[in-house]
Amino acid sequence: MSRTLEGRVALVTGGGQGVGQGIARALAAAGSHVVIAQRKAGQGEGEAAHLRDTYGVESFFIQTDVTRREQVDAMVQAVLDRFGKLEVLVNNAGASFPKKLENHTDEDMEDAFALNYFSVFWAMRAAFPAMKAQGFGRIINLGPLNGVNAHLFTAAYNASKEAVRTLTRTAAAEWGGYGITANTICPAALSPQAREYFDANPEMTKALLQNIPAGRFGDAQADIGPLAVFLASDGSAYYTGNTMFADGGGHINGVPWRPQVED
Repeated sequence: MSRTLEGRVALVTGGGQGVGQGIARALAAAGSHVVIAQRKAGQGEGEAAHLRDTYGVESFFIQTDVTRREQVDAMVQAVLDRFGKLEVLVNNAGASFPKKLENHTDEDMEDAFALNYFSVFWAMRAAFPAMKAQGFGRIINLGPLNGVNAHLFTAAYNASKEAVRTLTRTAAAEWGGYGITANTICPAALSPQAREYFDANPEMTKALLQNIPAGRFGDAQADIGPLAVFLASDGSAYYTGNTMFADGGGHINGVPWRPQVED
């Protein structure tokens, strides 16, 4: 990958593993300095060291619980204090749990929105003043296909992630005049958790693959990373408010997603 992002500064939440890790590595390979925000110190510190050693960019780790607004604000400020700018914000941190819709509690919904929605809103709000002042910003939010395809038994995740897509489009509309773009990537790529789940559910995995025209699951760095690099680049200046379905075509026919859950 060419160094199209040479000297850029990017912040990736949840960048220590999975899709976030793949995106962080692709951004670094393109020349961007990358800050990793992660709750687990071992993952975050290890990934920052890998980016420095492998790609020759500046990278450091900020231990962050993105469900805490003050920590999200401090995360963004730490990047600005270190580099004096923040050009690329990748909101990747998030999680889901399986439960039937009727069994969801208020606390389930509140926790899901804190992690999957409010963390994104807080980070975008904190980054906006710097992006506006510098006349350039690239916001890349991860919005998995669960909400798009209404996957069964993940109602809290579906709703909170679809709210992120709406937030992203609104930011694109309101902030476009400041040189800020905002887009969503809906990826289908393997992560450590996904590998565990698919290994434990081979029949459903086989059914899922049959509905993916590309015939395989995506690789976070090779398949999702280049899209993030494009969205972070000068070449994406006229591309905003959109959703990229990076799933090998799996969204075309929906997904036979039916995990086992308790009644």
